[in-house]
Amino acid sequence: MNETKVDDMLIEMIEPKIKEIEQRFSDGEGLTQDDINTLLLKSQYNHINHLDDKLNEVTASVIGLEGKFNIIENRFNILEGKFELLKTDIEVTIQKALNKNMLVLVAAMGFFLTLSKFIDKF
Repeated sequence: MNETKVDDMLIEMIEPKIKEIEQRFSDGEGLTQDDINTLLLKSQYNHINHLDDKLNEVTASVIGLEGKFNIIENRFNILEGKFELLKTDIEVTIQKALNKNMLVLVAAMGFFLTLSKFIDKF
C-alpha cells in the first residue's frame, strides 16, 4: 500500500538512533539490546515496505487480469450471439428446404394422380 505521513514520521524518529548505533558499531563498540531492537525495527519496517510494494504490484496485476477477463467475456458473449444467429439461419434454411420438398412432393402426387386418371379414361 502507499506510504503515509505516519510511515515517514516513524522512520524519521528512528533514523537518528540508527545513525548513532552505526557510528558506535563502526567504532568497535558492542550493541545493547535496545540497539539490536532498534535495528530490528528498522529492518522489519523496510521488509514491510518491500511487501507493500509487492502487494501493490500484485493488486495492479489482478486489476489488469480482471480487465482482460472482462474483454474475453465480452468476446464470448458476441460469439454466443453469432452462434444464436447462425442457429436461426440454419433453422430458416431447413424450413425453406422442407417447404420446397413438400411442394415438389404435392406437385408430383398431383401429376401422378392426374396421369393415373388420364390413363384410366383410355
